[in-house]
Amino acid sequence: MHGSFLFDDFANLPALGASGPIDNWPVFWRYITSGTADPTGRPLTLLTFLLDAHDWPADPFPFKRTNLILHLVNGVLLYALLARLGRLLGHDDRRSRTAALLGTAIWLLHPLLVSTTLYIVQREAMLPATCTIVGLLLWLHGRQLLTQGRTATGLSWSVLGLAGFAALGVLAKANGALLPLFALLIEMILLAPRHTIPDGAPRQAHRFALFAFGIVPAVAILGYLFRTGLLGVLDGGPVGFRPWSVGQRLLTEPRVLLDYLQLLWLPRPFSSGLFNDQYVASTSWLQPATTVPAMLVVFGLIGLACWQRRRHPALALAILFYFAGQLLESTSIPLELYFEHRNYLPALLMFWPLGLWLADARKLRLFKYALMLALPLGLAWMTHARAELWGNVHSQALLWARINPDSARAQTNAAQIEMQAGQSQAAIRRLEKLIAHQPDQVQLTFNLIGAHCMTGGITAADLAAAQVAMQGTPNTGTLFANWFERMLPVAISGECPGLTAQGLQELIDTGLKNPKLSAAGPQQDLTYLRGRIALARKQPDAALADFTRALDLQVRPGMALQAAATLGAAGYPSHGLRLLDRYERVSGEAMKPGFGMPWLHAWVLERQHYWPHELDHLRRQLTLDAMAGSGNTSSHTSQPGAPD
Repeated sequence: MHGSFLFDDFANLPALGASGPIDNWPVFWRYITSGTADPTGRPLTLLTFLLDAHDWPADPFPFKRTNLILHLVNGVLLYALLARLGRLLGHDDRRSRTAALLGTAIWLLHPLLVSTTLYIVQREAMLPATCTIVGLLLWLHGRQLLTQGRTATGLSWSVLGLAGFAALGVLAKANGALLPLFALLIEMILLAPRHTIPDGAPRQAHRFALFAFGIVPAVAILGYLFRTGLLGVLDGGPVGFRPWSVGQRLLTEPRVLLDYLQLLWLPRPFSSGLFNDQYVASTSWLQPATTVPAMLVVFGLIGLACWQRRRHPALALAILFYFAGQLLESTSIPLELYFEHRNYLPALLMFWPLGLWLADARKLRLFKYALMLALPLGLAWMTHARAELWGNVHSQALLWARINPDSARAQTNAAQIEMQAGQSQAAIRRLEKLIAHQPDQVQLTFNLIGAHCMTGGITAADLAAAQVAMQGTPNTGTLFANWFERMLPVAISGECPGLTAQGLQELIDTGLKNPKLSAAGPQQDLTYLRGRIALARKQPDAALADFTRALDLQVRPGMALQAAATLGAAGYPSHGLRLLDRYERVSGEAMKPGFGMPWLHAWVLERQHYWPHELDHLRRQLTLDAMAGSGNTSSHTSQPGAPD
């Protein structure tokens, strides 16, 4: 609970302070519409983060506490769902409650779910589970009312469960859209053979609810996944900056799913954690050799569940529920190949059949009672061990690096922790070992430069390795920008022998020539950083030229505001005004917001007159600074090319 923020936390949570503390309604609306993941932006998840902080930086403990509370709430809800399903199967109350308690306890205490609960941003994975369980409970309640002939009330509860909570789940993460598919599986396997709806209005209402809010959404999801997969396979090439194609991803995911199932059924105290970028994609049916066997096992399990759905309905439902829960994240959508948190929702029913078997005390009574005690205790011990690891950032980083020797992310994370602990030589050895095998990993070479700066300075070989990485990397993301912000002052001050502003500029120029970084976004980021170097070298004309080129690549008011403010803060308000003038001339070419939440966010900003207000405020300040004679002009400064 006292661990730190990790990985994607830093990509999502800073939105809490992006436009100041969230202490008034205008800032609230800007924040709640600022999400970029999924077309919805996941506003429900963003809303819950306000329970823990209203600004950034923030303390991680309240976020982890809320996640733990949510996990416990999900356990209570899951118990209610499993007990209800047990009674619907015809089991007596005692067996239904015992099985529900065991199935819930194993899920709740499972060590694999530690990485979902304590990984703060994965509240996105937890909330859809909450909405799914509540939605299914409400739908089951409505269906029971329909069996009693209460048409209007039953239909209302059914629609609220299927449509209302599916919509809420989608607002937390796209996985919420799977709720209708889960309801259809429960209907076909458990309910239709055992609990028929009376003829007349109740049956018509039930069919309407299932068709409109079950079958139609499920078919739409399956159709979207099929279309995405087909187009990806026909395209054949790598997807964006991913090193694999959609076809290769489809070949790989059965192996991933079997890895997940192994972790669920053969739990261990420690696993690979968050860093799985080393996972090898299947490049063909035979490479690696486990590709086809994994596919046969996955399809065999699905076929077995369909075949045994009448004799063993609970087992069939658990299997099909799991694979249905993996549809969005483990098929054709080009997400990363592997993440443990993807099992949180799909595994909800995973251990319920085991609970039903253990709760039947007619045979093997002592053995089953022993398992009822041993399983939760064993899982609790493993979960305790893994949770302790999550509370120790140093030990966590080193263990994940040992488990994932080929993961650039894991090794970089461990090296950063070692550098923070003053163990720079250990970080250097760690990074150099992997760079030899992964020379295009910018995160390795950049951090190696940082480690060498801590031990006396860098060499030409360090810069050459960084240039090789910049030549081949398919994506720098925010990594290079964050590293650059730390290293530019070091280079200008001369604190790190061998690292100069010219060396940083050569790295940027190398990236600008990289064909994999030729899109407008990466080009804009790198060109802006090039302007930062010119500004640090007191070359405002060159900086203005780079900032202008960056703005023209993607006309965005935020870009203009940031660059003009940077010029003003450096003491060149007149140059900042010239950049604002340039933005006014090209503002008609501004980027249009994307579909979904980006469009709504842009609408909120427009209604608040946010950008005009911010730009006018900055223009007034820059004008005052220029009139006061506090800004320099290019006539006072060294010309481009002047020595550092």
